[in-house]
Amino acid sequence: MNDQRQLLGQKGERLAAWYLKLCGYRVLEQNYRNRIGEIDIIAREGATLVFVEVKARKDDRFGPPKAAVTLKKQQKISQTALAYLKETRQMDRRARFDVVSIQMAQVPPRIELIRNAFELAYGI
Repeated sequence: MNDQRQLLGQKGERLAAWYLKLCGYRVLEQNYRNRIGEIDIIAREGATLVFVEVKARKDDRFGPPKAAVTLKKQQKISQTALAYLKETRQMDRRARFDVVSIQMAQVPPRIELIRNAFELAYGI
């Protein structure tokens, strides 16, 4: 990943964490990694554990940021989340997947929170 994209991603994740806090989420972890993959933000909203994928784009040339959360990406996030739940002994906890989509071209950036963006997706 080139430096520009990395910086955009980091800025997007900081903005998403700030926005989630405004929406009443409690951010537990950022950039969680395990042997399977990465989850941008792990948060809690009430009693629900929320795995958040953040997508930020500087323009619409390739479509809206949320369109980048493909089925393959959903499967990877799902597998990573299941490993996290096992590792932290929270398999019985209610969980969901949200997406934060950020359009950086606007000033201020346009932030869209998509709650329950996708269901647990198993790999083939």
